[in-house]
Amino acid sequence: MGWGGHAAVIGDALTLLKNQLDSHLLALSPESAGAGTEAKVVFPDGDQKTDSASFKTGAITVLLYRIEQETALRQGDAYVRLSPQGVAQRVQPDISLNLYVLFVSKFKDYAQALQYLSQVVRFFQGNKVFNHQNTPGLDAGIAELALDFVSLTTQQENELWGLLRTGYLPSVVYKVRTLTFQDQDAAPPGAPVGELIRRGLT
Repeated sequence: MGWGGHAAVIGDALTLLKNQLDSHLLALSPESAGAGTEAKVVFPDGDQKTDSASFKTGAITVLLYRIEQETALRQGDAYVRLSPQGVAQRVQPDISLNLYVLFVSKFKDYAQALQYLSQVVRFFQGNKVFNHQNTPGLDAGIAELALDFVSLTTQQENELWGLLRTGYLPSVVYKVRTLTFQDQDAAPPGAPVGELIRRGLT
């Protein structure tokens, strides 16, 4: 299924992070980077039959568990945007989102799980920002993705793993900033009142 326009899509952002991290981990083991090599970074199976989260053994699983609205980036007039031609347009306000992403390391060998988790931290330590200059594959609708390490308290960890309904596994959390969704159905500045009412802009 295709998606029109260049709207920033959550799936595009997480897929890019997953693929970038996977390429990094595979590059650390050149002997396993041939054709048909199984990915080291995956998404959860979307067809799980139980209420509890299930994580693939032998891989890092990327799981989105929280979305928050970023309010600090609001414009002076949230209902006005300039088109590429410099024409003022009436729009619904932008919605900027931060994503909280869990990286879970599950391997039969516990020491190996910790080694891979360390590589996740090292990778994002050296790659805190993904933009169009350093990441050509970044979607055109995303200006950049910036990652912040999140230190959860013991209570927050208990609540998170309780929500997932499974036992704790070696893992880290990153806050991904910021995806901005823009109104793709802009109205001209002189749009009839009825049109503005229909779109909730009065």
